[in-house]
Amino acid sequence: MVLPPSQRLWVGMLAVMVTVVVEFPGALQKCIFDEVQAQNGVVRAAPIHPDGPPRLGSQAGQQTNNPGWRASPLHGRSVRHRRSLRKISPPTPTSLQPIRIRSWIPKESNNLSEAEEERVAAAVEEAVRMVSSLLSVDRGTGPLLLSRDINKYCKFLWRNSSTANYNRCGRANNNYRSETCLDVTIPDDHLAGCHIYPEADSPRGTELRPEGAGLPDTDFLLYLQVQATDKCRAEPNVLAYAVHCQTDTHGRPVAGVVVICRDRLTGATYSHQTSVQTVIHELFHALGFSKHLFHTWRDCKVTHSDGSGQMRIYTPSVISALQKHLASTDPELGAPLENLDPGKLSSHWESRVLQGSIMAAVMGDPTTVRIDPVTLAALQDTGWYSVNLSRAQSLVWGDGEGAMFGSLSTCRDKSSPFFCTGSGIGCHYLHLHKGECQTDEYLEGCKVYKPLKNGSECWKEENTWRSAEEDWSGEIFGVDSRCFFSSLTRQNHSEFILFNSSVEGRCYRHRCAGLNRYQIQVSGSEWVDCPAGGTTQIKGYHGLVSCPDRRLCLYADITPPSGDVVPFPASITSDPYETLTSAQNETWSPLRPPAELTGASALCITAALCFLAAVVATYRKCCSRRVRIHSAPEEHSDL
Repeated sequence: MVLPPSQRLWVGMLAVMVTVVVEFPGALQKCIFDEVQAQNGVVRAAPIHPDGPPRLGSQAGQQTNNPGWRASPLHGRSVRHRRSLRKISPPTPTSLQPIRIRSWIPKESNNLSEAEEERVAAAVEEAVRMVSSLLSVDRGTGPLLLSRDINKYCKFLWRNSSTANYNRCGRANNNYRSETCLDVTIPDDHLAGCHIYPEADSPRGTELRPEGAGLPDTDFLLYLQVQATDKCRAEPNVLAYAVHCQTDTHGRPVAGVVVICRDRLTGATYSHQTSVQTVIHELFHALGFSKHLFHTWRDCKVTHSDGSGQMRIYTPSVISALQKHLASTDPELGAPLENLDPGKLSSHWESRVLQGSIMAAVMGDPTTVRIDPVTLAALQDTGWYSVNLSRAQSLVWGDGEGAMFGSLSTCRDKSSPFFCTGSGIGCHYLHLHKGECQTDEYLEGCKVYKPLKNGSECWKEENTWRSAEEDWSGEIFGVDSRCFFSSLTRQNHSEFILFNSSVEGRCYRHRCAGLNRYQIQVSGSEWVDCPAGGTTQIKGYHGLVSCPDRRLCLYADITPPSGDVVPFPASITSDPYETLTSAQNETWSPLRPPAELTGASALCITAALCFLAAVVATYRKCCSRRVRIHSAPEEHSDL
């Protein structure tokens, strides 16, 4: 059932009472996908041999041992020349169905506590459901069987192309034991068989390993490992990491590992939303958003360095999505990749341009992370998937700012509504949090308002007790409160005017009156119109409140989190305010509780909030982090 925007927003308000995540802007959760994937071999299934069992794949990148390997035909050409060669043939919609992702837990992860098992199961189930709702594939027939690595089980291959057994294995490796994916041993039951052909021209072969049963109704096999691995211990800011380890004959990844660091599942600061987003991030890597697979994307994937040395992805859907997002007609507007290591490819978007994206190198508070149109466009351009682009979330960062947005030459412009200069307290660009003007290694000197350590969430009523300013600045915390740049000071607190009249981020209530139209309420005041892009005065206060333009009452999917339900992907297919009449515009607000939630219900909610505030005060140590993430045996169990 799909609720109307007003009801969806109110449901989110009720659930927010149980959210206890606090963000530490200085602690970045780290993504080590590129590092881990580079250390992990990939087996690619090769075409079926005409006279017998399949000729199986070999390690990715070893061209001489992989008959199915091909270099990009566009490598080394100019961007303009490459673009002229593109011929995109999207998959036939009638042949595609939602991708079936099966999770398989190795026995090494079976010693989890009941609470850990529940947390993992809930996060993975929700992440898989979301990804399956976004991606469709051309399903193969029969069960999924993974390939064996011929470089492991075979001592030598027949290399004479005139022989009947060309590229088949001539002698077995006596030390061959098993297939692995990262540190996970793949069960024989998941693997195809393999044969040895001792004579170059004899069709008679010896079965080295029998054919496994395979996995029915499976398009991608996710080995899920929950352990405190060496990488987890070495990188305390890593939540999870992943690799892909098998591809089919078309290059599409069909198996991978996601390692979830076990220590991150315990403690009062555990966040279901963060875990779901992390698994989605890692799944996107394993499914193809990887620099190790860019050259195999079938829709003419092109990576190229622009004039400033920034590596970009130039594919039709990506260019179109970025043009639409930035409101630019630049035909060369490729999506920039993280350039922390200049001139080299990365498996993440550049944070200065696509901050907030699910595939940025840094993921922050879960309320700020988006499954964005540019990421979905990239998955579409792999050629392996049909992507439900209508389910993309609003990527507010940089919306309509033009082709030069996020460049080092423009991010220090004081007029930018997204970047900041100097230091001080302001508002995060989604206006759900107060923020501090800071930079990090991925911003390369550019500064943005990052959520504060403590009490940054305007939408948490329990943060009221953290604010020592509310008596004189009029702050109000609650589910319908947002951050505003303000210099307000109560007129009867004149002693504060001289020292506290600077413009800062402060939390006030708001309610919508239409698209990009809203009112605000300050402590003790009536509702006052706040003209987008302008300022307003409040009776009883000195100073002004700045009213952000194109931030509030414009994106229906930018809301406080709904408890443990990740607020995405949301399909924005119509104007949530289009049914407003002129009379309704005066009073209607999607952030106002329905009429039936009054009286006794309000008392119950207030009591719950008070209780929660007391609990939070006793143990909340403010240790959630920003996420710099990444995209890892015999008896196993299905999740």
